[in-house]
Amino acid sequence: MEEALNTSTSKSIGAWQKKMFFLMWVTYASFYLCRVNISIAMPKIMEEFNLTKSSMGLVLSSLFLLYAVGQFINGQLGDKLNSRRIITLGLLSSAVLNIIFGFGGGILGLMVVVWGLNGYFQAMGWGPTVKAMANWFPHNIRGKISGRLGTSYIIGGAVSWFVAGSIAKYFNWRFTFWLPAVFCIFIAVHWFIRARNAPEEVGLPSLEEQEKGLESREIRKDAHIGFRKTLKITLLNPYVWFAGLGLFGLNIVRYGFMSWAPTYMFEEQGATISTAAYKAIAFPVAGGLGAIFAGWASDRIFKKRRAPVAFMMLILLAVFCYLFKACPSDNWVLSLIILLFIGFFTFGPHVLLVTTLPADLGTRKAASSVTGFIDSMGYLGASLTGVGTGYLVEKFSWSAGFYFWIFGAIFAAIMTLLIWIYREQKVEDK
Repeated sequence: MEEALNTSTSKSIGAWQKKMFFLMWVTYASFYLCRVNISIAMPKIMEEFNLTKSSMGLVLSSLFLLYAVGQFINGQLGDKLNSRRIITLGLLSSAVLNIIFGFGGGILGLMVVVWGLNGYFQAMGWGPTVKAMANWFPHNIRGKISGRLGTSYIIGGAVSWFVAGSIAKYFNWRFTFWLPAVFCIFIAVHWFIRARNAPEEVGLPSLEEQEKGLESREIRKDAHIGFRKTLKITLLNPYVWFAGLGLFGLNIVRYGFMSWAPTYMFEEQGATISTAAYKAIAFPVAGGLGAIFAGWASDRIFKKRRAPVAFMMLILLAVFCYLFKACPSDNWVLSLIILLFIGFFTFGPHVLLVTTLPADLGTRKAASSVTGFIDSMGYLGASLTGVGTGYLVEKFSWSAGFYFWIFGAIFAAIMTLLIWIYREQKVEDK
C-alpha cells in the first residue's frame, strides 16, 4: 500500500508547483511578444518598402521553417540540458534579433535571415517548458494544468497584438520590435534566477517518488535517459506521428489567422491598423477559454483521452472558418462573433496536441523530445501557410486563402480521428 507524503513535504511541493507554473506561464507568454508582433507591423513594412504579400510571406515562412528545425533539435536538447538555461538563451537571443530586425532597411534577404534565426531561438521555449511541466505536475492533473499553461501562448499572442497595435498607433513600426525586446530581456533574467528544472533539484522527491509516497531530501539533477532512448520514443510511436501531422494541419489554420487576419481586416473590412489589431485579439482571447475547456473535458468527460475532444473541436473549426469567409465584410459584429468561435476551436485542440499528448506519450523523461518533434511538424504547416496564403491571396483571392485554412482543419481532424480509433482498439485488445 502506498504511503502518503508528510504534510511539510506536500506543502513544499505545492508551493513550488505554484511558483513554477507562474514562471512558466509568464516566461513563455513573453516569447510571443517577439514573435507575432510582425503581423501588426506587416502592412506598414509593405507600404514603406513597396513589398508584396508573397515577399512578406517569405519572411513569415522563414521563422516557421527555422522554428520547425529548431523544435526538433532543441526538443532533444531540452531533455539533455536543463530547461532553465535553454529557455533563457532562447528568449535573450530572440530579443536581440528583434532589435536587429527593427533596424532593417527593407532588404528582403536580410529580413528573411534575421526573422528565420528568430524562429530557431524561439524554438528553445516550448519543448523545455513542457519538460518542466511534466517534471513538476503528475499525470492525473496534467490535462487541467496543460489547459491553463496553454493560455500562456494564447494570451501572450493577444497581448503582443495589443501592445504592437498600440505602439504602431503612436510610434514608427520599428518600435513594435524594439520595446517588446527590452521587456523580454528582463523576463529572461527573471526566469534564470528563479526557475528550477525538477523537484529533485530543490531537495524534494521526484514525481515517481511522490506517487510511491517516498520521502527524499537529496538534491539531484534531472537525469537524462540518453538520446537513443528519446529518439526511439519520439520516432517509433505512431501516435506521435499522427499528433505531429494533426498539428501540421491545425497550424495552417492557426497561423493563417494569426499572420493574415489583421491584413484581411485592414484590406477587406476597412479597419485601421490599430483597430485590426484590437479586433484580431478576439481570436486568441477566445482561444484561452477553448484551451481550458479542452484540458478539462479530456480529463473529466473523456477520462484523460485527448483525441476525441480534439477531433470534435477541429470539425467545428472547419465549419466556422467557412462561416467567417461567407460573412459580409461590413457586418463586423457577426464576423467578430464567428472569430471568437474560431479562436475557441483552434486553441482547444492545439493545447492538447502540443502539451497534454506530448507529456502523456513521452513521459516526463522524453517530454521535451516528443513535444519538439510534434511542434516541428506543426511549424512545417505554419511555414506553408505563411508563403502559401500570401501566394493564394495575391494570385487568386482571399477566398482561396480561406479554403486553404479549411483544408488544414479537416486534415488535422482526420489525424486525431486516427489516434482516437487506434487507441480505442488498443484498449479493447487488452
